[in-house]
Amino acid sequence: SNPFEVKVNRQKFDILGRKTKNDVGLPGVSRSKAIKKRNQTLLKEYKEREKTNVFKDKRFGEYNTKITPEEKMIRRFALERQQNYGKKNIYNLNEDEELTHYGQSLAEIEKLNDIVDSDSDTEERGTLSAELTAAHFGGGGGLLRKKVPSEQQDEEEEKPKSRKELIEEMIAKSKQEKQERQTRRESALELTEKLDKDWKEIQTLIARKTPKSERKDKEVEKPKPDEYDMIVRELGFEMKAKPSERLKTEEELAKEEQARLQKLEADRLRRMRGIDEQANKKRPSHMSADDLADGFILDKDDRRLLSYKDGKINIENEEEKEKEEGEEEEEEEGEEEEDDDNEEESQEESASEEGEDGAADSHSDLESDHESEEEAAGNKEEKKHKTNENESQNVEKLDPKSEAAKSELPYTFAVPESYETFKSLLAGRTIEQLLIILERVQKCNHPSLAVGNKAKLEKLFGFLLEYIGELATLDLPELRTIDRLVLPLYNLCQMFPEAASDSIKFILRDAAHDLEEVIEVKGRATFPGLDTLIYLKIISLLFPTSDFWHPVVTPALMYMSQLLTKCRITTLQDVIKGLFICCLFLEYVSLSRRFVPELINFLLGVLHISLPKNQAQGYTVVHPFTPVGKNLELLFVCDKEDLKSWKKQNVPLSILTRLKETSKTEINHIRLSCLALCFDLIKKCAALYESLPSFHEIMHPVRILLTQHVPVNEYPEKMQEWYHSALKELENKVKHYTPLICEKKKPVPLKQYTPKIVKVLEFGRKQAGSKKEQERKQLIQRHKRELKGAIREIRKDNQFLARMQLSEIMERDSARKRKVKELLGSLATQEGEWKAMKRKKWKS
Repeated sequence: SNPFEVKVNRQKFDILGRKTKNDVGLPGVSRSKAIKKRNQTLLKEYKEREKTNVFKDKRFGEYNTKITPEEKMIRRFALERQQNYGKKNIYNLNEDEELTHYGQSLAEIEKLNDIVDSDSDTEERGTLSAELTAAHFGGGGGLLRKKVPSEQQDEEEEKPKSRKELIEEMIAKSKQEKQERQTRRESALELTEKLDKDWKEIQTLIARKTPKSERKDKEVEKPKPDEYDMIVRELGFEMKAKPSERLKTEEELAKEEQARLQKLEADRLRRMRGIDEQANKKRPSHMSADDLADGFILDKDDRRLLSYKDGKINIENEEEKEKEEGEEEEEEEGEEEEDDDNEEESQEESASEEGEDGAADSHSDLESDHESEEEAAGNKEEKKHKTNENESQNVEKLDPKSEAAKSELPYTFAVPESYETFKSLLAGRTIEQLLIILERVQKCNHPSLAVGNKAKLEKLFGFLLEYIGELATLDLPELRTIDRLVLPLYNLCQMFPEAASDSIKFILRDAAHDLEEVIEVKGRATFPGLDTLIYLKIISLLFPTSDFWHPVVTPALMYMSQLLTKCRITTLQDVIKGLFICCLFLEYVSLSRRFVPELINFLLGVLHISLPKNQAQGYTVVHPFTPVGKNLELLFVCDKEDLKSWKKQNVPLSILTRLKETSKTEINHIRLSCLALCFDLIKKCAALYESLPSFHEIMHPVRILLTQHVPVNEYPEKMQEWYHSALKELENKVKHYTPLICEKKKPVPLKQYTPKIVKVLEFGRKQAGSKKEQERKQLIQRHKRELKGAIREIRKDNQFLARMQLSEIMERDSARKRKVKELLGSLATQEGEWKAMKRKKWKS
C-alpha cells in the first residue's frame, strides 16, 4: 500500500484497550501502533522493574488519629531504640553484639585491666607506669626515652640521660605513687569509721527498739496468720511428686512373668521331691580339716520354758519336743544322704582314713584321686545300696508337703502340638484350673520369648474353638464352662487377629457348605446344632459388628439370614433356635442400625404359629412359614390352667436337650415364654428402626397381626403387658417421611406405521436450531476467538521483551569489547615505550 494514500485519524489522547476505526484493515499501521503501545507500556515497566518512585510515610501512628502526638513520639523513640538494639541481620553470625554483665560490657572486662597489684589493693591496682613498661619491656634504648614537651625536646636531645638515671627516676616515682595510694587508703578508712559512728547515733532516732526489760513488761501481740499464709505454709510441708518408674514394654513383662512361673515350678518340684532348700543352704558343702568352726551359728533356740502342772514340772512337753526334733533331724539326714554327691562321700571316706592312719594333710581338703579301680567299684555298689534303702524309707514316710505339691498345678506348660494332647491336658480339670492352665500356657510361650511361639499359640486358638464345640455337643452342654473360656479366647484373638479370623471363617464356610448340600439333596434344611449357634454368639464378642464390611461378621450375617429364610420350622426346638438367631441379629446391628428383613419376617411367622387355625386368615405369610399345615399351632396354648400358672422366665439354650423329658405343662410354659420373647423383640425392632423412611410400611403387617388376630384377652396379665408395650411402641412412632411411591411415567404408545425421519448432518454448514442453542454456539465461538487473540498477544509481548533483553545484552557485550580493545592498545603502547627505553640504555 502507498503510504501517501493512507489516511490516519490522529487521536488527541491514546487510551489503552480502545479500538479505533483505523486499527482494522491496515496491517502496517496496526503493527506500528502495536509496537508503539508496547514501547509505552511493556518497555516502560521493564525498565522500571527495580525502581520505586512512591514514598510512603511509615512512621508509627502517622495515620492514627486516636493517639496524641506525645504518645506517638514516645512510641517512635522506643521502636528506634529497639531497632538499634537488635541485630541488623538475623542471618549474619559474624555480627558483633555488645554483651553485658551487671551493666558492664564483657568486651571491656575481657581486656583484663583490673590485674591485681602485689604492692597494694587499692582501686588503681594492676596499672603499670609508662616508664616501667618502657624500661622492662621496651627491648631497646630508643623505647627508654621519655616523652617530653616540644620546648624541652631540643635540650634533652643535647643531654641524653643514662640508663642508671632513668631507673632511679622510675624507682622514685613508683615510691611516690605507692605513698600516695597508702595515704588515700588511710583517709578512706578514717572516713568509714567516722560514718559508722555517726550512723549508730542516728540509728536510734530512726527506729527505736525497746530494751529487753521493757519487752518483758509489754506483751506484744503477734499478728495472726492469714488463711492464705497458712495454706502456703501447708503446701511447703506437703510431699512433692516423685518421678515414677517407666512403664515396662510387653516383652519385658512377658520375660518377668516367665521367670516368675519358672521359679514357682522349680519350688513346686523341690517340694514334691521332699528337698528342703533351707537345710541345704545351712549345711556346709565342705568342712576343712583345719576349720576351727569360727562361723558357728545357732540355728535353733534350745532354751526351754519352765512350766508346772499340778504342782509338778511338766516333763512330757519337753519329751514330745525332743521326739519331734529327733524326727526332723532324721528326715534331714535322709534327705542329705539322697542329695549328697560322690565328692562329699569320698571326702568323708578320705577324712576317716586320714584319722585312722594319723597321716599328715596332703595340702588339700578334698579326696585324692589315687584310689584303685577295685575300691572305686566297691564304693559305687555300696552307694547304690544306700540310695535304694533311702528311697524305700522315703516311700514309706511320705511328706504331706510333697503330696500337696503333687496335687498342685504345674506353673509352666508347653503349647500342645495336637488337639489330642490339648484335650488330655484339660481332661478332669475344674473351670478355674482350665483358666489357670490356659493363662500359664500363654505367659510361658509369649511370642516375644521365642521365634516359634507365635505359630504355636495360633494353633492353640483353633484347639480352643474345637474344644468349645465339643462341650456344646455333649448331652448336657457345659455352657458355664464355655462362658468362662471366652476370655482366653478373646485374649488370643487380640494377639493374633488374622489367625483367629481364618479359623472362624473356616468354621462358617463349612457350615454354609453343609447347609447348601442339604438343601440341594432334600430341598429343605434344618437349624444347625448348638455348637454353631454358640460360634455365632462368640463372633459378636470377638469382632466389631458395627463395620460396614468385615471379613468375619459379614459372612456370619449372611449365614444367619439364610438360616432364618431356608430352615423350616417343624418343632419347638426350631422356634427356640430361630428366636436365638433373632436376638443375635439385634445384637449385631444395634450400633449400625442395619435393616434386616429376615428378622421382621421371622417374628411375623412366630406370631402366626401362635394363633389358632381358624384365625390364621386375612394376611400373607412368607417362607419358611406356611399358611396351612400341621405345624401351624406350634406356640398355641389352650389349657387355661397352664395359662394361669405361667410366669415370665428366660429360655436358656440348655433346654434344647431337655425338651423330650419335660412335661406338657412345662412345654406350654416354654411356648408362652417364646411368645413373650417375640413381643419383646418386636418392641426392640420398633425402637431400632424408627428412623427409617419406610418404617410404617415395614411394620404394617406386624401391626395388623397384633391388633386384629392375636387373642389378647385369653393370655395372662403379664403376657398382656408385654403385648400392649410392643403395640404401643409401634403406634406411637410419628410418620416423618412420605412412603415410597413408584414414579409416574407416560404410557408407552402403540407402534405405528409412520416413517422414521433421521436428520442428516451436513458438515461445514451451521445447522439451524433453537434460539438458546444458537446463542450458546455464538458464545462458544466468541470465547474461542478471544482466547486465540489473547494467546497471540501474550506471545507477541514475550517476543518483544526477549528482543529488548537481547539488545541490552548486545550493548553490554559491545561496550565490554570496546573497553578490552582500549586496554590492550594502551598495554601495547606501554610495552613499545618500555622496549624503546631499554634499547636506549643498551646503546648508551
